[in-house]
Amino acid sequence: MTTGTLARIIDGKGFAARLRETIRAEVATLGFTPGLAVVLVGEDPASKVYVSNKAKQTVEAGMASFEHKLPATTSEQDLLALVGRLNADPAVHGILVQLPLPPGLRAEAVIEAIDPAKDVDGLTVTNAGRLAAGLPGLVPCTPLGCLLLLQDCLGDLSGREAVVVGRSNLVGKPIAQLLLQQNCTVTMAHSRSRNLPEICRRADILVAAVGRAEMILGDWIKPGATVIDVGINRVAAGDGKTRLVGDVAFAAAQRQAGWITPVPGGVGPMTIACLLRNTLTAARRRERDDVISNHELV
Repeated sequence: MTTGTLARIIDGKGFAARLRETIRAEVATLGFTPGLAVVLVGEDPASKVYVSNKAKQTVEAGMASFEHKLPATTSEQDLLALVGRLNADPAVHGILVQLPLPPGLRAEAVIEAIDPAKDVDGLTVTNAGRLAAGLPGLVPCTPLGCLLLLQDCLGDLSGREAVVVGRSNLVGKPIAQLLLQQNCTVTMAHSRSRNLPEICRRADILVAAVGRAEMILGDWIKPGATVIDVGINRVAAGDGKTRLVGDVAFAAAQRQAGWITPVPGGVGPMTIACLLRNTLTAARRRERDDVISNHELV
């Protein structure tokens, strides 16, 4: 059974542009310049493009961008020393070490070296623990972007049944915590969950973050549900070309859902916008000792 109409598209690109403009206006009132330091180790092409986009949008938001590009041969000791200097630098309010790191460098050790107050990726154990405990902290950017899109579409999320497919520390676990804090009833599922289609069909809100191309089929979706597709998968498109798809079979899902994010153009643009938002939050907390909830729009 379908809804009879196509789901409305959640315009993450447009929302992210408005959020960046809100951040730019807020930065202009601060009386100081928030600074974001991004560390890139190696020559991964996708990471280089991503870091370049971050730097561009940081400057456009009126913030200072500090780029540190290191060779793939950089030792872990030298990388940790750089993180230590950034922790101590008063001009730097946010630190992001671009992942993945080259072989031989332990991402966990590098992440844990970041001052939690400057951890704008929200990946340190301290920030993860604060999120789990319902305390103010810095939340991973992609889950935060998902929450903001849901609130924009649906308003109050209280009482809704949410299913999160995927259990990563980067997306699945934090978005489940955020939805719990919004008084949703949350089920965490994954690729090994029994009766996964039936679990998904219960969801008023379905967040797909499992990392498998078009794994979630249209008939897994409750009619009228809101679908947030975090997946970005490159698949063959014929003639040697490729295309990007999400974790949800979009065309079929759009005939079932009430709202849905496209891939690309849905969740993706929100990640950098929320990185800037986290940097602003970190800067205000440090410079003004401001206690600002990460669950409110700036």
